[in-house]
Amino acid sequence: MKNRKKRRFKKRYWLLAGPVVVILILVLFLHRPARYEPPDMAVVGDRQGQVRPYLTHELLPRLYNGAQRDEPFELVVTQKGINDAIAQAKWPRQTNSLIFSAPMVLFIADGIVLMTTVAVGAAELVITIELAPILDRQGLLNLNVVKVKAGAVNITPFARVLARRTYSERPGNSDINTEDLAERIARSLLDGQPFEPVFEIDNKKVRIERITFEREKLTIYLVPISN
Repeated sequence: MKNRKKRRFKKRYWLLAGPVVVILILVLFLHRPARYEPPDMAVVGDRQGQVRPYLTHELLPRLYNGAQRDEPFELVVTQKGINDAIAQAKWPRQTNSLIFSAPMVLFIADGIVLMTTVAVGAAELVITIELAPILDRQGLLNLNVVKVKAGAVNITPFARVLARRTYSERPGNSDINTEDLAERIARSLLDGQPFEPVFEIDNKKVRIERITFEREKLTIYLVPISN
C-alpha cells in the first residue's frame, strides 16, 4: 500500500515538475542581459551603406601613418567608434535559418564581449560571446573564446560545433589559404589555434606586440617589421 502511494506521489510530482522545468529552460534561454543595448534599428537602417567615418577617417589613417613611420606605435580603438562602424554595415544577416541583428561590442577590463540578437523561428535569443585575447611567450596571438551564451545558458560546446560546420560549408572553402589573415583569425576563434599577429599595410609589415583592455577601449601596440 505504501509503495503504491509513493509511486502515485512520484507520478504526480513529475507531472507537475515537467512543465516547470520546460518553462525555466525557456526563461533562461530567453533571458536578456542587462548590459545588452542593441543599436536602434531605425537609425541603423538610415545609416546603412554610408561612409564609416570612424574607420575611414580615424582608425585606418592612424594605422597607415604609424606603419609608415617605421617605429613602434599604438592604436587606440574606442567602443563607441567600432560600434558605429559595425552598425553602418548591412543588417540583419541570414545564415541558414538564423537571422543575426547588428551586434554590439563591449570592451571590458579583461577582454571583449560581443552581443547580438539571433532570430530562430519565432524566438529571439541574445547571444553573448566572451573573448580574452592573449599573446603567448612566443608572441603568437590567440583570440581565446572563453564562453558563448544563449540568454543565460552556456552553449559553448554546441556553438563551436555549429560554427565549425558552418565555416567548413562556406562556398569555395575547400582550398583554405592558412596564410590569409582572415583564415588565421577564424582558426583561432574556432579551434583556439594561435597565430603570428603580423599583417601588411601598403607594403609595410607590422606585428602586434601587446594588447591592453580598459573599459570602453582597447589599445594595440604595434612594431614595424623590416623587409
